Amino acid sequence: MTRTRALLAATLALTLAACGQQSPVNTTAPTTNKDVVASDAYLVGFKEAGQISAQSLQQQAAMQAQAITAAGGVMTSQWADISAAAVRLSPAALAKLQGNPMVDYVEPDLVRTAQGFKSGSSDAGSRKTNFTAQALTTPPYTGSGETTWGDNALKVETLRTSGYTGAGVAVCIGDTGIDGNHPEFQKKLKGFKNFITTETNRNDPYQLNDVSHHGTHVSGTVFAQYGAGTGGSGTLEGMDVNGVGGVATGVNLYMARVLGDTGSGSSSGIINGVNWCVAQLKSQGGTEAKVVISLSLGGGRASKTEQRAYTSAWKKGAFTVAATGNDGAAVSYPAAYDNVVGIGAIDNTEAKADFSNFGTQVDLVAPGVDVISSVPVGQGTRATASGGGVNFTQVMSADKSAKATFSGNVVKAGDGTGTAGANEFCGTTSRNSALSGNIALISRGTCSFEEKVANAVASGAKAVMIYNNTAGALGTSLTNSYTIPVVGILQADGQGLLTKLPTTGTVAVTGADYDMYNGTSMATPHASAAAAVVWAAKPGLTNAQLLSLLTSTAKDLGTAGKDNNFGYGLVNPLKAITGQ
Repeated sequence: MTRTRALLAATLALTLAACGQQSPVNTTAPTTNKDVVASDAYLVGFKEAGQISAQSLQQQAAMQAQAITAAGGVMTSQWADISAAAVRLSPAALAKLQGNPMVDYVEPDLVRTAQGFKSGSSDAGSRKTNFTAQALTTPPYTGSGETTWGDNALKVETLRTSGYTGAGVAVCIGDTGIDGNHPEFQKKLKGFKNFITTETNRNDPYQLNDVSHHGTHVSGTVFAQYGAGTGGSGTLEGMDVNGVGGVATGVNLYMARVLGDTGSGSSSGIINGVNWCVAQLKSQGGTEAKVVISLSLGGGRASKTEQRAYTSAWKKGAFTVAATGNDGAAVSYPAAYDNVVGIGAIDNTEAKADFSNFGTQVDLVAPGVDVISSVPVGQGTRATASGGGVNFTQVMSADKSAKATFSGNVVKAGDGTGTAGANEFCGTTSRNSALSGNIALISRGTCSFEEKVANAVASGAKAVMIYNNTAGALGTSLTNSYTIPVVGILQADGQGLLTKLPTTGTVAVTGADYDMYNGTSMATPHASAAAAVVWAAKPGLTNAQLLSLLTSTAKDLGTAGKDNNFGYGLVNPLKAITGQ
């Protein structure tokens, strides 16, 4: 018997003996918090033995599985290379496993969520960006044709003209799935696997799988093909009929469905998805020379098992990128881990998005505000409105508006007293019988959009127009879903319509194949795709060298040098490749 086998055998004996005793072990018992998958769902980390042979690794894994079974637990996933597993444990089984001398820690299996949301404000907590000290004098980036403002910020057109499209590198996205039938992807998806075992009929990328739409939006930012859009009827106002273009149209695209219908998933499922992405590397038996893993997801609690998994992925050669989070607070996990590149969000003036988390773990920033990209076909929203013979521009639907069309009389909601009289229609008991069967015209103001719309619906309104009280388009976020169309319109259009009352108008919210989202989720695919483009142009780089190049060539924003808001700055793939 070799020394390694002897040690394993001896440890096995200790394991079995330990089933009836307890000793201190690093553990974090789960509570009923919403960030825990289930009260009996845990991740267990065993003490790592250092560098051992593949055969010994298998033997060690078998012994660890036996320890879980001996304690009365049920193993749902095992990761031999990081000496960890996902398990279900009763309180008695938890106590026994904690008493095992092989066990380093036991921790809850945590919930991670998508870090993107449809563009819009609630008025109660505006998500508008901060245009003060964080904004530079750079003119705003704008879109043109299929090139989005985010593409222009990363100089994608110049990159494409020079042949830098990421060809030869894989981008593996961990998200809510993808509508593989969307014309923007041209059925070029290289691989797909579903890791949400609690949902059925989600295993085919060409059938329904992306219920939340988030993954398809992220994928479009990376990979949307030029000249491949869905046509004018499926686009948003002002878009090119060919849709949008991705940052890295030449990459091999993979989707690991690690977030479910509600946009959330477990640490264990995400680790399984990350490992599948890593397995695409040639060095791990796959076909890809380089793999960038893009994770537009996160949560507020750290996991030792996750850190082990991301360190393992990095050591195997993958380049992992993750969203820093949207709380305007400390950086989320996994972005905050070592060996993960944390990405914050900026708007088109290079100002930090106020929702973007901050801290020393922010490495780079990328476009993440009002990002237009693909969503499952027909599941986006296109809004139009008119009144007094004028067709309005820059109309935006509320995030929970019904898809419906209504034409009728336009009626001012305010009844002449208080904030209702100012046409803000505030106060939970505000009602106006004149709205019944008509279109309610309401001003943005001191109360939430939810309150305004709820008052209008309770008054019998069949549609709602809310006009802004400042310059710019008005995206509105609601708490509840409604059966009538609700839109935001420009301040000038709303005030002009007031002068034409009584008059008629139309409000329409219809389906679209694209949508506008905010979030560090939207910044992350910009940065992931940029990394892929640079790696394809410089294939001799290791992942560590790639990170060094990206951070050293980023456009410095905010305080000179690396700072907690922008990290090293806006990722600049063109400069990373050409030095210019």
